Amino acid sequence: MSKSEVIFGNAQPKKVVKGAYKSKAKYIKKYGDDSSKDYKLNFKDISTLDFINASNIVFGENEEKFDEKALIVGNIRMGFGHYRISIAMASAARALGYKPYWLDLASFDATGSKMIREQNDMYSLASRISQKSKLFNKIVWEPLNSEGFKKISYNAKDQANSELLVPIFRNIPKDIPYIATHVWPSQAAIHAGMTHVVNAIPDNWPMGLHLSEGALHCVQTPFAYFGYKTLNGFDKKPLKGIPEDSLKMVGCFVDHELLVNLEEDNKRRKDRIKNDKPLRILMTVGGAGAGFDMFLSMVKHLLPYVKENKAALFINFGDHLDVYKKLISKVEIETKNYFNEYSRLKDLVSEIKEGEASGIYCVYNENIFEAVYSTNLLMPVTDLLVTKPSELAYYPIPKLFMKHIGGHEVYGAINGRECGDSTPECPTKKEANAMLDRLLSDKELIPHMCDRIDELKKEGHYDGAYECVKLAVGK
Repeated sequence: MSKSEVIFGNAQPKKVVKGAYKSKAKYIKKYGDDSSKDYKLNFKDISTLDFINASNIVFGENEEKFDEKALIVGNIRMGFGHYRISIAMASAARALGYKPYWLDLASFDATGSKMIREQNDMYSLASRISQKSKLFNKIVWEPLNSEGFKKISYNAKDQANSELLVPIFRNIPKDIPYIATHVWPSQAAIHAGMTHVVNAIPDNWPMGLHLSEGALHCVQTPFAYFGYKTLNGFDKKPLKGIPEDSLKMVGCFVDHELLVNLEEDNKRRKDRIKNDKPLRILMTVGGAGAGFDMFLSMVKHLLPYVKENKAALFINFGDHLDVYKKLISKVEIETKNYFNEYSRLKDLVSEIKEGEASGIYCVYNENIFEAVYSTNLLMPVTDLLVTKPSELAYYPIPKLFMKHIGGHEVYGAINGRECGDSTPECPTKKEANAMLDRLLSDKELIPHMCDRIDELKKEGHYDGAYECVKLAVGK
């Protein structure tokens, strides 16, 4: 039986299976059948990630051989989240002595890649619409992201569609350790016969969307572990859950570079607050540019603090220059811009590590790796991260959570506040700005979060990426 017909021992209705293969057939008709193609694989260095010696897998004329210590990180670009987690996995692989390879399945001129890009475009569009239409968000987007994607039947269609990605794997040795940071790369690897597949699940809300039978499912939290172990709520009737040998709770997926000097970073944060230095606030614009109105409100609210040198604001616009232009059209501000100047940004980070920071710093990079990693560069030298509770909800820095985008993100915020390294989710502009006021006035809150982060690190709370690598290589 196919993986669309039976999912962890749970048979799917014939109607569901028929719909799954109808979806696959639709993409073949639209983009062509490349199942017999022999795609040759080459490697290109990723200069932004030179410190972890990562190589990008691309199509080429002649086949290149993988390093004997190879570990592949299978991913797609969907916003910034899956890329960010992928960098964490590659970083941990390098730290443990392996050679990381980057496999972005959406980047190729192949049928399966075109399928991914189409679905990603639809997801991004719906995400933006959800921020403009309260009715669409309430009736469609929130229920889909919390309950729709949770249904086990949803997995059947993804399993069928991911079969379209198999040709890309034809020339990859089946026993290379492989970590997927989205379910499609995991499902595709299993369909292709890969034998050491880790499915790194990004969210805290268990969903059928993330199931990839045949892979080792790695989750970050106890809540997620229980949800996948039981598959509770994935169907109207009780289901067989994921067996223990296919499910591990490993901790949060965080880069080696963010962990190695974490205690020193937290000490500097506490010292800056103790010495009444400007509170360094890092704000990130999501890959889809969603949540702009709340983002704008907080920037306006922080301007008096910036002028009084009580706060310094760092804004990473990612690769969305249009969001920067929209911001400055709405509010008159003086900014120090780092646009497509990644090396200059690295110099800034070095300067302010022990030095001073003031005003508003705006960062934009057209290159996707630079766009994503700029946030990583800035995290160790800033005091507070303002973000929606998505993949950044699990990173070791004090956090203020904006309103979630998609119901699944709610549970990232819940986990953060329970762990003690974050504020509760602030669902309105008024609540977000009031929380900023409190964090700026109460000099004990962020140091408390810093102490809690140090404690969590000792407990192995942030070691998920290391553990995924160990499991992928069989340790």
